[in-house]
Amino acid sequence: MPPPGLRRKDEKLELSGIRKAAILLLALRQDVAARILAGLSRDRVEEISREIASLDVVDPEARREVISEFYQLVLARQYVDQGGLAYARNLLQKTLPPDEAKRIIATIEHSVHQQPFSFLQKTEKENLVTFLQEEHPQTIALVLSYLPPVMASEVLVGLPTERQIEVAMRIAQMDQTSPDVIKEVERGLEKRLAGLVSERFERVGGVQAVAEILNLAGRATEKAILEGLEEHDPTLVEEIRRLMFVFEDILRVNDKGIQAVLKEVDNQELALALRTASEELKEKIFKNMSERAAQLIKEEMEFMGPVRVADVEAAQQKIVDIVRRLEDAGEVIVAGKGGAGDLIV
Repeated sequence: MPPPGLRRKDEKLELSGIRKAAILLLALRQDVAARILAGLSRDRVEEISREIASLDVVDPEARREVISEFYQLVLARQYVDQGGLAYARNLLQKTLPPDEAKRIIATIEHSVHQQPFSFLQKTEKENLVTFLQEEHPQTIALVLSYLPPVMASEVLVGLPTERQIEVAMRIAQMDQTSPDVIKEVERGLEKRLAGLVSERFERVGGVQAVAEILNLAGRATEKAILEGLEEHDPTLVEEIRRLMFVFEDILRVNDKGIQAVLKEVDNQELALALRTASEELKEKIFKNMSERAAQLIKEEMEFMGPVRVADVEAAQQKIVDIVRRLEDAGEVIVAGKGGAGDLIV
């Protein structure tokens, strides 16, 4: 049996929607993929993350077909926007093979006939509040009228008091709205919310891809996803965590955080961990110690003698685990992580 994502030449490509989503995300820049994941529900993110982690090598032909299908769906939606469903159907039938045109038309018809603004239901409440609060009150009122009551209530509560009153009044006064106006508003919001697709492809998926995406997704999103994944596969989560933050990444820890970490590290273990560290990292560590303590560590390293790489890596991992624990407790700040803009300084 061929590996996931690969197929024999005589096999027809049969991929689930989740598998296609995973392959598509790996074809995007990692920061774009992270933004897309942040806009999905937690359950869907968990499904896609597990799928990405299970991928090893993606067959280039499979990737091309997934990208092609995505492109055709986007193109078909543009046809609908330009001239309606009949216009889109006519163009697709003229430009695509019959089976492919039929499949894409069916997908687009389902999309066209779905509830207005349903794409917003996949967005987390906090993100949706942030996204909508700058919109005109009439636009917000229109959107909330089509969202499920519970979700609409959560969004309304998240708005400033003055905006809440204005939006509530407009909802109460709303009678009938032209379908064309609804479509125009929906298209505008969807375009602003949609991520930008890059032409750059990633060759493989796997645990490393999940780790790199989560590194950019922000601490809150990272924590929620890893907690969800841990319920299904604790070993996978541990592997992801180890790849997300390596010993050299301590360079990104703030000085106060370095000092907090050093309080919990034995001098002999620190000397062992620093044996393969870069000069830049050593300098950062020594800078956050007293001159006497730094001299003791340097002497320990000098007279330590040959050591096993496995022992060095084990010592480094212990220190990394301390950093992660202190980061969770808010005692350490790691620069360059997604969501850093939310810090109060």
